[in-house]
Order: sequence, then C-alpha cells, then structure tokens
Amino acid sequence: MSKLMLFYFLLLALPLLAFAECSCETQPEERNKTKALKFKLVAISTILIASGLGVSLPIIGKKIPTLNPENNIFFIIKAFAAGVILATGFIHILPDAFESLTSPCLGQKPWGNFPFTGFVAMLSAIGTLMIDTFATNYYKRSHFVKGRPLSGDEEQQGEHEGHVHVHTHKTHGHAHGSAFVVEDLGSEVLLRHRVISQVLELGIVVHSVIIGISLGASESPKTIKPLVAALTFHQFFEGLGLGGCISQAKFRSRAIAIMILFFSLTTPFGIAIGMGISNIYKENSPTALIVEGLFNSASAGILIYMALVDLLAADFMNPRMQSNLRLQLGAHLSLLLGSGCMSLLARWA
Repeated sequence: MSKLMLFYFLLLALPLLAFAECSCETQPEERNKTKALKFKLVAISTILIASGLGVSLPIIGKKIPTLNPENNIFFIIKAFAAGVILATGFIHILPDAFESLTSPCLGQKPWGNFPFTGFVAMLSAIGTLMIDTFATNYYKRSHFVKGRPLSGDEEQQGEHEGHVHVHTHKTHGHAHGSAFVVEDLGSEVLLRHRVISQVLELGIVVHSVIIGISLGASESPKTIKPLVAALTFHQFFEGLGLGGCISQAKFRSRAIAIMILFFSLTTPFGIAIGMGISNIYKENSPTALIVEGLFNSASAGILIYMALVDLLAADFMNPRMQSNLRLQLGAHLSLLLGSGCMSLLARWA
C-alpha cells in the first residue's frame, strides 16, 4: 500500500518538478565578482593569443615548403580545419540555438508553433549560397571585363605576365594565347577562395561575439573557469580553419592583418561587452533568448554550408585527391579527427 501511495505521489509530483526545471528566473549560482573578474581577464588574454596564433599559423606556414598549398599535407590540414568548422556548426552552435528558441521562457506563439531554428539556419545557408554566387560573378565581371589582374601576391610574377607574345618568324608564325586561359582559371579559383574566406569569417565572428558576451556577463567563477580553457582551444581550432582559407586567398598583407586582427579581437570584445552589461543582462530574458537564438541559427547555417560545400566538397572532389588513395584516407581521418576534437570540447563549452 505504501509503495502504491509513493507511486501516485511521484506521478503527481513529476509535472511540478518539470515545471520547476523550466523556471525563467535566473538560476542561483555562486557569485564572486572579484574572482570572476580575474578569470575574465585571463580569458581575454588567453583567447586573444590562441585566436591570433591559430589564424596566423596557416598563413605563416606558407613560407614552410612542407605546408605549401601545393603539397598533399595541406589537403590533410585543411580537412582537419573543415571538420572543426563543421562540428562548430552542428555540435556547438545549432543546439544552443534550439535551446534558446524552444525555451519555455518564450511565448508559445509564435516560437512554440514553428521550428524557427532550422528555418533561420536554412535561410542562412541559402543566403550564403547567393552571396557566394553573386560575389564571385561580380568579381569576375569587374576584373575580367576590365582586363586588369587581381591585386595580390600572385600578381608579382613579372612585368610581362598577361601579355600575348607574338612570334613572326618566317618559318613559324604563332601567338601564345594559352597564358590567358591559365591566368583566367587561376584568377577564378583565387576569387572563390577570397569570397569563401570573407563569408566564413562573418559566420565565425557572429558566434564568437555571442559566446564572449555570455562569458563576460557571468559572475560565477565555477561557470567561467572551465569555459576559459575550452574556449581557448575552441578559438584556436576555428582560427586554423579560417587561416587556411585566408592563406589560399592571397590577400594583400594589409587585408590579411585586418582579418587576423578582426577574428582575434571578436571574442575578447564580446567578453568586454558582457562585463559592461553584467548587471542588467539576464540570460533567460525573452529578448536575450531571441537575439542569441536567431544569431546562432544564422551562424550555424553559414558555417555548415561553408564547411560542406566550399571546403570539403571542393577538396574531396578535387582530381588530385580522387587519384591518390593515400591522400583520400589521410584527409578522411583528418576530417574525423578535427570534428572529433571540436565535438569533445562541447563537453565543457
């Protein structure tokens, strides 16, 4: 009889327990502003260094013959970086977006009646495709129609590049027009790399600012401490992926420096914003949940599209990869390793 009563009691209590777990009030946590501030300052410095180091390594690596984009090892490194970016979208960002936009703290209408997370991620991926296509076509028209070469490292190959050399010897009259074909193909690939690197940085930056604000707004040392190490590795791996794309895009030195600086500063900047609004920021408020959910959904769509289409598909369908079984196996293992490492970090961040 007592067991039966206990069963009915638990049955009636379960809805109350579930309701209690869905409370929109800020959960009580061990608050220590002074200690939390120390961890935040450590986070700013370590994440700044890790981000800068991660994004710079592939660019500096161009000067090392082994890491040159023409070598097979570069395909393997790029597959690792693509795995990191893919896991960031699927494992880190998309679940956070689902959690925010399906929170009981939001009203049933419209948030509970429609899967906004997947919808926004889909629109973001389609938008990335459109930007990818239109930007590439725009650069093609602006550079090829005007007949002027792209500005970058690859253009510093000689004063006569791009001109047609005509030989008028009596015995053999011909024109070397193949230079145009090679230059056009090289320029088209270069344009793709430039568009990819810029759109990819946009997707990463949006997410980096959001996680920075979340860390900066927290005043619990117990919450911040594991996040510092996890986000340091997180930003380092993301930087590797972005740096690989930037190195292939062959921007001018000034543009490369700006992109490195922009990526490196976004998370520390987000932490600084979070510190500034920590007194008024409520992570369970409808406004915070909606903004974070929508931005995370858009960021996830961008990163997933870029990883699958512009990074993995482009390299894995490359004739060089298709004709080399050892390179294929190495790239697949590297992809699994990159996605696995980033997925493991989801345990803490």
